[in-house]
Amino acid sequence: MVGNEFFGNFDLASAAIWMFWIFFALLVYYLQTENMREGYPLETDDGDPAPNQGPFPVPKDKTFHLPHGRGELTVPSGQRGDRDNLALARTSVAAGSPYVPTGNPMVDGVGPAAWAPREDHPELDAHGHAKIKPMASLPDFNVSAGRDPRGLAVVAGDGEIVGRVTDMWVDVPEQLVRFLAVDLNPEGSGNTCLIPMNFAKIGTDRVVVRSIYGEHFAAVPKIKGTDEVTLLEEEKIMAYFGGGTLYADKNRIDPLI
Repeated sequence: MVGNEFFGNFDLASAAIWMFWIFFALLVYYLQTENMREGYPLETDDGDPAPNQGPFPVPKDKTFHLPHGRGELTVPSGQRGDRDNLALARTSVAAGSPYVPTGNPMVDGVGPAAWAPREDHPELDAHGHAKIKPMASLPDFNVSAGRDPRGLAVVAGDGEIVGRVTDMWVDVPEQLVRFLAVDLNPEGSGNTCLIPMNFAKIGTDRVVVRSIYGEHFAAVPKIKGTDEVTLLEEEKIMAYFGGGTLYADKNRIDPLI
């Protein structure tokens, strides 16, 4: 037969399994190096190059053309750097020792209140439109179930009334409420802030935010637009309220027995 004469005693099954293992090894190598385009080369907590960079090398630069006219991004060399000069102090010279805040952690954005330097532009949907918009600018949206919080007083974790809900900011593609817009002055001075929906509990006559106290609302990160919120602004707002669950009251920092 032609097959027997051509290959002779060559083991086709063995060749096939070895080709599979070689292909699989190359695939693992490729996927791992592609995964190292962000956050590499590794650094220590102090910002120095880590002594152990792992068995795989950092991949060569690749340039991505961003959609909706937002330019280009080259990684790994062009990746956004980490935040510098954080208000943290190391508790020990031993490797892996924890860091403690040296200032106001909620304002400094460290610890549970830490935020990442995301891009300072709104997140877009598949059509290039901002995903999160105030409901007042969306005529096709309305509250069809549950309690409508608009007009309700906002009560902080210490019981202080800090303002009144004026609007809801909706994730349009997901059809979910992401933020509550709050006027912090009952006279309507325009001093407003956004409260993440997952930190608000809507009652029959009030909206309760337990993570922070009344004195902290003045320092809630603001947004620069009137009908859009950027990824960076979202990050800072969420971090502020999240950090308040630990830092808003010094009694929360102490261990509970």
